[in-house]
Amino acid sequence: MQKRDHGGNLDAAMARFGGGRSDWIDLSTGINPQPYPVPSLPEDAWTALPDATATAGLEAAARIFWAVPEEAAILAAPGASSLIAQIPRLAAPGSVAIPGPTYNEHAAAFQAHGWDVQLQGGAQVLVNPNNPDGRIWSAGDLHGDLRVIDESFCDVTPHASLMAQATTPGTVILKSFGKFWGLAGLRLGFAIGDPALIGALREMLGPWPVSGVALATGTAALLDPDWARQTRARLAQDAARLDDVMTAKGAAIAGGTDLFRLYEVDNATHWRDRLAEAHVWSRIFPYSDTWLRLGLPAPDRWPQIEAA
Repeated sequence: MQKRDHGGNLDAAMARFGGGRSDWIDLSTGINPQPYPVPSLPEDAWTALPDATATAGLEAAARIFWAVPEEAAILAAPGASSLIAQIPRLAAPGSVAIPGPTYNEHAAAFQAHGWDVQLQGGAQVLVNPNNPDGRIWSAGDLHGDLRVIDESFCDVTPHASLMAQATTPGTVILKSFGKFWGLAGLRLGFAIGDPALIGALREMLGPWPVSGVALATGTAALLDPDWARQTRARLAQDAARLDDVMTAKGAAIAGGTDLFRLYEVDNATHWRDRLAEAHVWSRIFPYSDTWLRLGLPAPDRWPQIEAA
């Protein structure tokens, strides 16, 4: 069974290296440290069951923002992870190709439903851009009867999106609201693609899968393209700044996106622990002794990471 290995385990870092949560910079995830400003919400976003009109409004905003083809269906869900857990149920178990190393939750979900993860398979999962190395895939890389394209980090590189493939039968494209918009706690994600598959996922999630608060916030954010453009420019500058900090200390750039950077170092565990002594938490991987991944710090925390 694929081990579920994730960043964000700051409690374990504090238990080992001390300090309170406010002392730490958690760079073990790829979440935008300057999130979308949550708008003023109507009272019934908190008190009423989410209605169909609000859901339709969110999905319409998503169609505009991601230029979703009219023939493709859209489903809002309580986070991309909830969709990843259900997608293996869309077809009878067989073999699934998941090129790695990559986000390990896909393999864990397919294996939990009786699938075999192989180099080739009747189903396929591509993470675009890939986590952790930032590899970009093309339409020519796609194959299989069930094709899952995880674009959780693609909003920093919209030109790399494979959204045009959403009309191909058997295709599901995933979008995450927690990364680019920095609102991981909102629990909002999207499945886009083959109407038959999206309809099946809709049935699996049941009624009212997305809270009224998430519907209202997500709609406002997706209808704010100026914020998105400004954020992409800022993230690119911050990613370059982090590269400068790390390469000046001997790390080599191994890949990444403008939400997280991947570095080649001599000893990843040693680097992680040295940073942790200064209360900067980073990400290492069980399959590599030399890969270190860092997200981006908030504006007021740059002095801490530069000193670390």
